[in-house]
Amino acid sequence: QVQLVESGGGLVQAGGSLRLSCAASGLTFSSYAMGWFRQAPGKEREFVATISKSGVSTGYKDSVKGRFTISRDNAKNTVYLQMNSLKPEDTAVYYCAARRATLGRTTTELYDYWGQGTQVTVSS
Repeated sequence: QVQLVESGGGLVQAGGSLRLSCAASGLTFSSYAMGWFRQAPGKEREFVATISKSGVSTGYKDSVKGRFTISRDNAKNTVYLQMNSLKPEDTAVYYCAARRATLGRTTTELYDYWGQGTQVTVSS
């Protein structure tokens, strides 16, 4: 079956960096656009970043542009989210998601598979 397993979360001070990874199995990874979403306590799950199945096209939530970078390695079936200059408002559970399409989207309903999430906590 399809599995998406996130890792790399943790506790970091404001201004610090983390690199999240999402390892995929059970699917033809290069056929899927990938996305990163996050959910803070008491809030809706929100879009963070997306990357096309080839890796050529990317998109970001406005508040993370210039700080976060999404990338993928199709040979390793893995998508990454490099997060720099972290802020307390970035604190959330981060989820990766897979969409059987060329391009990713910003809405959760358009994704086919989800990981279990990894906690990111940014202290002030």
